[in-house]
Amino acid sequence: MHSPRQHADDPAPAYEVHVFCCVNQRPATHRRGCCASKGAQALADYMCRRGMVTLAQRAIRINVSGCLNMCEHGPAMVIYPEGVWYRYETEQDIAEILDRHVKRGERVQRLMIRDFSRVHR
Repeated sequence: MHSPRQHADDPAPAYEVHVFCCVNQRPATHRRGCCASKGAQALADYMCRRGMVTLAQRAIRINVSGCLNMCEHGPAMVIYPEGVWYRYETEQDIAEILDRHVKRGERVQRLMIRDFSRVHR
């Protein structure tokens, strides 16, 4: 089944799951803050390493990214193809997201970002 944005002749996705982890850095005085100041790079590095070990046989890609515009929630990530957004603070949060969402297709309700009202548009 295709989503409304997909076309029948689109190529198959390169990955079954594609994760983007914001590691954007802003000045310490910026009113919205940034993911980098909340330890995002170290957590994203951990996610990449753990993903390579635990999900090596699957077509999964974990990338760091620039600003995902979820600064107030950060560190933040988005997982495609579902487009589910998460906030995370610890390696345990990362392990849970990898195990439950990426590996088993479940959602980690306690870490999901649901309020997009503060997203800067």
